[in-house]
Amino acid sequence: MRLHKLEMSAFGPFGRCESVDFDALGADGLFLLHGQTGAGKTTILDAVAFALYGTVPGARREGKRLLSDHAEPGAVPTVSLEATLGGRRVRIVRSPEYFRPKKRGTGTTKQNAKATLTWIDGRSQNLTRLDEIGEAVSAALGMSADQFFQVVLLPQGEFARFLRAGSDERGDLLERLFDTARFGDIEEWFADARRTSAAALESSRIAIDKLQGRISTASGVEEQLHRAPVDWASEVLEAARQASVQSATQLDAARAASDAAVAELAKMETTSQLQKRRAIAEQQLAQFHRDAPVHAALRLELERSAAAGPVAALAADLAEATSRKTRADAARDAAHRAFAELDGADAVVAGLTSAGCDPSDVAADRAVVAEAVRRWTTEIGALDELRALAQRADAEEKTVRTLEVERAAVAGRIEKLEADRAALPAQIAEAEAEVQSAVRAAAELPALSAESARITSAVEAAVELAKARTKLAAATRAHEDVRAAHNDARTHTLDLRERRVSGMAAELAARLTPGDPCSVCGSQTHPDPARAAESTVTKNDEDAAAEREQRAGAEVDRTAAQSAELTRVVDVLVHRSDGRDSSELVEALDRVTIALTETRSAAAQSTEREAALDRLRSQDQRLSKVLAEEQSTIAGLDAKAEHVRKSAAQIRERILAALDGRGDIDERANRLERLVALSTELLDRRADAARVTVEVHGLDETLARRVADSGFTSAEAAASRVVTAARASSIEKQLVDAGDLRAHAEQVLAESAIAAVGDLEPVDLGPLREAVDAAAVRLHDAVARNAECRWQTEQLEDLALQLWAAVDRAAPMQATHDELAALADVVAGRGQNARKMSLRSYVLASRLEDVAESASSRLRRMSAGRYEFVHSDEAEARGRRGGLGLDIRDDYTGVVRSAKTLSGGESFLASLSLALGLADVVAAESGGVVLDTMFIDEGFGTLDADTLEAVMGVLDELRAGGRVVGIVSHVDEMRQRIPSRLHVIRNRDGSTLQLFAAS
Repeated sequence: MRLHKLEMSAFGPFGRCESVDFDALGADGLFLLHGQTGAGKTTILDAVAFALYGTVPGARREGKRLLSDHAEPGAVPTVSLEATLGGRRVRIVRSPEYFRPKKRGTGTTKQNAKATLTWIDGRSQNLTRLDEIGEAVSAALGMSADQFFQVVLLPQGEFARFLRAGSDERGDLLERLFDTARFGDIEEWFADARRTSAAALESSRIAIDKLQGRISTASGVEEQLHRAPVDWASEVLEAARQASVQSATQLDAARAASDAAVAELAKMETTSQLQKRRAIAEQQLAQFHRDAPVHAALRLELERSAAAGPVAALAADLAEATSRKTRADAARDAAHRAFAELDGADAVVAGLTSAGCDPSDVAADRAVVAEAVRRWTTEIGALDELRALAQRADAEEKTVRTLEVERAAVAGRIEKLEADRAALPAQIAEAEAEVQSAVRAAAELPALSAESARITSAVEAAVELAKARTKLAAATRAHEDVRAAHNDARTHTLDLRERRVSGMAAELAARLTPGDPCSVCGSQTHPDPARAAESTVTKNDEDAAAEREQRAGAEVDRTAAQSAELTRVVDVLVHRSDGRDSSELVEALDRVTIALTETRSAAAQSTEREAALDRLRSQDQRLSKVLAEEQSTIAGLDAKAEHVRKSAAQIRERILAALDGRGDIDERANRLERLVALSTELLDRRADAARVTVEVHGLDETLARRVADSGFTSAEAAASRVVTAARASSIEKQLVDAGDLRAHAEQVLAESAIAAVGDLEPVDLGPLREAVDAAAVRLHDAVARNAECRWQTEQLEDLALQLWAAVDRAAPMQATHDELAALADVVAGRGQNARKMSLRSYVLASRLEDVAESASSRLRRMSAGRYEFVHSDEAEARGRRGGLGLDIRDDYTGVVRSAKTLSGGESFLASLSLALGLADVVAAESGGVVLDTMFIDEGFGTLDADTLEAVMGVLDELRAGGRVVGIVSHVDEMRQRIPSRLHVIRNRDGSTLQLFAAS
C-alpha cells in the first residue's frame, strides 16, 4: 500500500480544504508531521483511516463527530484519498454522517454517510455502496480496520500498554489482529462432539438399564446388577422356555380329559331327548281322540254359513241401493228448486220432462240444457271483453294520478333550485375577496419568517454574549498565569541543563569500571575520576524539569486555545446580535411573531379558500344544468298525463255503449255463470236419480228368486245363519291344527329310535354335567397358564435380542468417546496437554513468539545490543491462559525481567520495536502484503541523543527497504533531522497545512 494524495474539507480542525501530496512529502522515504498540541496532527492519520475504512482509530471513533466546527454553515465534511492498493491505483471519496442546519425553519437534520471508489485504471466497475467499498479495500489490503490501525498507524501509547499488559489483555489485542476464530471453532467443535458423544453413550446406557428393567418386569425375576446384562438375561430366558414346555404338556392332558367328559354327556343327552319326544307324542294323540265331537260340530257350522252367504249378501246390496235412491231423489228436487229461482231459467224448466226417471227422458233434458248453456256462454265471453276494457281504463286513470304526483315533486324541486341559485352570486363574490387576501398573505410570509429567524438568532446571541464575555475574561487571566509558570519552568530547565553540562565529567566518571576502557579517552586506568558536587545535576533532574516544562507548555497551549475559542465565540455572537441589547430585541421579536402568526394563518387558508371558490362556481353551473333538466321533465309529465287521460275517457264510452246503460258487468256475468252451473247440476241430479231407480228394481227381483232356491223361509232367516269372517277363519284354524298335531304324533311314534327307547329307564344328566364343568375349569386353567408362558417367552426373546444389540453397540461407542474426550481435553488445554494451553492460546503464543523474534532484532539495534524480548509459554497462576508472557532480557546483567521495570525512554524503544515487529508479522499473516507507507505517532521526546540516533538508524533501514515512514512528533530536534516535513498550523479559524519537501 502506498499513499499518493490526501484532501480534507470541513474535517476535524480543518475548516477549509487542505491537501497533502504524499508523493512529494515521502520522496526521501522519511517525513515528519509536527505542530502545536491540538493543531490536528493525528487528524491527518484519522483522515487516511476514514478514507479507507469509514472509521477512525481508538476512542475517537466513539465520538462520531467529524464535521469541523470551523467550517462554513452548510459545508459538507469530505475526505479524498488517492492510493495504490494491491497494485492498483484508486481514488476513495468519503463523507461521514453529520448534522446540517435545516433549509426551512430552525434545528438540524441528519445527513447519512456517503462514499465512492474509483478505479483509476478503469478496469473495474466503480463502487458507491459503503459495504462494497469496505469489502474491496479489505480485500486489496488483506487486513481489517483494527489490523490496519495497528500495523500502519503505529499507536505508541497503545503498544506501551500492550508491553506492560497481562496475558488476558495481551491476548485480546492479538485476537483482534490475528484471525484465530477458526481455531476457536475447532475447540468448540471438539467440545460439542464430546458432549454429543457423551449424550449418545449415556442414552445407550440408559437404554440398556431400561431393557434390563423390562426383562425383570416381564419375567418377575429381580435384576442382578452385579452380573453382566447378557449372562443374566440368557439365564432368565432359558428358565422361561422350560416353563413354557411344561405348561404345554399339562394343557394336552387337560384337553383330553375334557373331550372324554363332553362325549359321555352328549351320548346321555341324546337318549334323554328321545324319551321326552316319545312321551309328548303319546299325550298329543290321546288328546286328539278326546276332542273328535267338537271338531264335527265346527264343520257343520261352516257348511250352513256357506249356504246362507249369497242370499244375505244380495239382501244387503238391495238395502244399500234403496238408501241411495232416496238420497238421489232428494238431491234432484233441491237442484230443481234452486235452478227455477234464477232469472232466465223459466224457458229451460218449461222444456224439461215431468218425471225424468226414464233414460230417454234424460237424453231429451240434456239437449234442452245444452242449448241454453251455449247461449249463456256466448254472453259471458262478451262480458269478459268488456271487463278487460274496464281494467285498462282503471290502470290509465291510476297512471294519470301518479304523473300528477311526480309533477308536483318536480315543481317543488324547481322552486328550491331557483332559490339556491339566486343566493350564489353574493357568495362567489365574497369567496373571491377571501382568496385575494390569502394570496397577499402568502407573498408576505417569507419576508416575515426570515425576519423572525434573524431576530430570534439575535436574541439567543445576545443572551449568550454576556456569558461568553465573562468566560473570556476568566480564560485570559488563566492563560497569563500559566504562561508565566511555563516561562519559569523553561528558565529552570535551561539552568539545570547548563549545570549538568558543567558536571558531565562527574556523570561520566560514575559509569567507569576498573579494567574497562573510558568512553572518552579509551584508557583502562582511571587514576583520578571526577567527583560529583552537591550541586551537580543528574539526568533524572534534567528529565523531571523537562517534563514539568512540557506539562506547563501543554497547559499554555490549552489555555491559549480556550481563549482563542472564546474570542471567536464572542465575535460571532456580537455579529449575530447586531450590537443591540436583549430587551430591544425581545420587543422586536414579539412584534414580528404576532405579525408572522396572523400572516401564516391567513396564508394557510389560501388553498382552502380557492377550493371553496371553485366549489361555489361548480355549484352554480350544476344548478343551472339541473334546473333545465327539471323544467324539461315537468313538460314531459304534462304531455304524457293529458294523453293517458283522453285514452281512459274513450274506453269508458265504449263500455257504456256495450251495456246499454243496464246493470253492472260483474253482476251480469255472475248471474249467467250461475245459470250455467245450476243447469248442469240439475241435469246431473236427474240422471243419477233415474239410474238408481232402475238398479233398485233389478235387485229386488233377483233377491226373491235366490230366497226361493236356498230353502230358507226368508232373507232374514238366511242372514241369521251366516258367521263372520273371523269366526270362520278361527274354526278352520282349529280343525287344521288338530289334524297336524295327530299326524305329527303318529310320525314321531313310528321312528325306530323312538321305539328303541320305549323300554329304557329315564336318564339322570346331573352328575355328567358336573363332571364336564370340572374338566372345563381344569382345561381353562391349563390354557391360561400355557398362553402366559408362551407370551412371556416371546417377550423375553425380543427384549433379550434388543439387549444384546444395545450392548454390542455400546462397546465401540465407549471406545470412540474415550478417544474423543482425550482429544478434546488436549485441544482445551487439559488432560495430556503438558503446557496446559488451549489450541487458540497455542496459536496466539506462536504468533507472539514470531512478533518477539522480529521485534528483538530491532530492539537490539536501538538499544546498542543491550535488550531483547523473551517469550514465555509457561502457564500462569489462578487459571489465566499461558503462552502469552513477554519479558525483557538485559544483556548487561543477563537477567530476564518484567517490561514494567523499563524507564520511559527504554519503554518507547521496546514499544516501537514491538509495534514494528507486530507490523511485520501481521503483514506476513495477511499474505505478504507490502506496506509501503506507515506512521509512528509520538514518543521520541523521551530519548537521549545516542538512543535517538539508533532509532533513526532503524527507521533508515525501513525506508531503505522502499517504505515511506511518517513520524508524528512535536520534538524540535526531529525537525533538524528530517528535512521533509508537514507542518500543522493551529489558527483561530481552523488549522492549515504547510509542506516542506526535501530538495
